[in-house]
Amino acid sequence: MSTLDTQSIHAGEPNPRIEGAVSMPVFQTATYTHPDPDAPPRYVRYNNSPNHEALHGKLAALTQTEKALVTASGMAAISSALLSVLEAGDHLVAPHSLYGGTLALFSDLLPQFGITHTLVSTDSPDAWRAAVQPNTKVLYGESITNPCLGIPDLRGMVDLAEKHELTTILDNTFASPVNLRPASLGFDVVVHSATKYLGGHSDLAAGVVAGSSEHLQDVRQTTKLLGGMLDPHACALLHRSLKTLGVRVRKQNATAQALASALADHNGVGQVHHPSLASHTNHGRAQALLDGYGGMVSLVLAPQADVNQFFDTLSLPLRAPSLGGVETLVTQPIHTSHKDVDPADRRAMGITEQFVRVSVGLEGTDDLVADFVAALDASLSG
Repeated sequence: MSTLDTQSIHAGEPNPRIEGAVSMPVFQTATYTHPDPDAPPRYVRYNNSPNHEALHGKLAALTQTEKALVTASGMAAISSALLSVLEAGDHLVAPHSLYGGTLALFSDLLPQFGITHTLVSTDSPDAWRAAVQPNTKVLYGESITNPCLGIPDLRGMVDLAEKHELTTILDNTFASPVNLRPASLGFDVVVHSATKYLGGHSDLAAGVVAGSSEHLQDVRQTTKLLGGMLDPHACALLHRSLKTLGVRVRKQNATAQALASALADHNGVGQVHHPSLASHTNHGRAQALLDGYGGMVSLVLAPQADVNQFFDTLSLPLRAPSLGGVETLVTQPIHTSHKDVDPADRRAMGITEQFVRVSVGLEGTDDLVADFVAALDASLSG
């Protein structure tokens, strides 16, 4: 079987190459001639241009699924995946600790369709079991939670779903296919914000839904009706970026682990969240499930540390939302990804003003560690 690095370059490519082009050409057309009325039409909103189809083949190989589909954003992937399964009167179960946009989808939009949800503790099997109702249809989670970097009991989720004949949907954005292939654990549908590690250069927005042919047929129809297709130019950017996915993520894994280890004992830090640390609540689970610990590090600055001075002193990282790019990005989730989450719920997750999320890029490891140490030192100097 080919390795992920080989598949990222060769899977899904047209054979023979179109006009001999080594790089996939961009098909800048919205529609295509349709000489055979019995054949499915090719149309850009249907996500079936040559650019889309090449991407779908590559992504299915990387995620180890039968099929994959690209969408206009990560939220388009999540909403299409959920709405392809859930109907009025259905119920889903998910953990409290999730991306803020997903939580807003659950609380603000899905109820308009008569869909309810129950949020439970990530690490409480009893709570998951108790939350399942007669009308429950979906168990939803994140392979590495945003922004607290917890690792759920993924095998337990699959076992519970199989017992009750539920559909499992997992957001694998933070892990990426380099570190985890959830379909191999038995998850039915896998979603990604391809804006992050799959794109990897902070220059596109895209999403991915991957799974069985049966599930993806329903997702494709839902996406077509919602209109969440990906533009051919964005397809070309994502196609290019996937070819370096493995080398990028492995470097980010290594630097993030070094950064987490270096900062864990700094007196300007109250807590470091990274699955590589023995102090991490789910370290053992991460060792068992993941091929790499991921490029995200979250810090809780010590009470005496001045968070504004910390940000002002950093010179290499950029203060910006999103993640997974070649540049290291830092942000306070209380002001970005979880700004619209109820303050009480944020506090329950441990997300305060002192909580800082770091997306580690491709800078030199020693340079990055030194910059963070200097910023933490400065945060204590006042």
